[in-house]
Amino acid sequence: MTEPTYHPNVQKLETLFSRKPVARLNELRRTLNCSGRTVFRVLSRMGYLSSYSHAGRYYTLERIPSFDPEGLWAHAGVLFSRYGTLRATIVELVGKALAGYTHAELQLRLQLRVHDTLHDLVAAGEIGRTEIERLYLYVSVEPAKAEAQVAERQKRDARATLLARLPEPPVVIEVLLAVIHAPKPEAAAVAALLQAQGKGITLEQVEAVWTHYELGKKKPASRRLRR
Repeated sequence: MTEPTYHPNVQKLETLFSRKPVARLNELRRTLNCSGRTVFRVLSRMGYLSSYSHAGRYYTLERIPSFDPEGLWAHAGVLFSRYGTLRATIVELVGKALAGYTHAELQLRLQLRVHDTLHDLVAAGEIGRTEIERLYLYVSVEPAKAEAQVAERQKRDARATLLARLPEPPVVIEVLLAVIHAPKPEAAAVAALLQAQGKGITLEQVEAVWTHYELGKKKPASRRLRR
């Protein structure tokens, strides 16, 4: 039989949680002066969550957390998830991630060791795993979604590589200006023009800018004007 909302035990826990948003079971038992079974009966009536950190030993009411967009909330170092357990949370995060998650990214996001949990979830077929650039990427178990996540991860990795190679802003500006005046819409022609001007900009730098801005996919403005 569930506790009515006006039951004294409900009111006692309401008062406790109004003073401290998170509590351990022994605090709840002391407040009600009752067994753990009774505590959970009252909590179930009120609606509660257990932490995914600290072995689930902390509790809060469902209405208390202000979850972030991924459904996570922390209070005084205690971590909670909209989805409940660490396992359920990882399955949700991995399944919804546009580019999947690496082990390091998940550990940073969840602020908790996740190695063993990831291993168990892959073994149970609840998440997928693939290797990219000598790193494991954790993805959805749905083949189409996993394929899209891998493609997005590869796109992001390629973009990051290009950004790492991109020259300093003054060099980028010189290259982009030279594109307008180069005799041919090719990276080599732009590099030759810059070298003839004594700019000291290499072909590798030009190619980095060329690729980053996808200049090879566009026709020069002068040709468009002549048509």
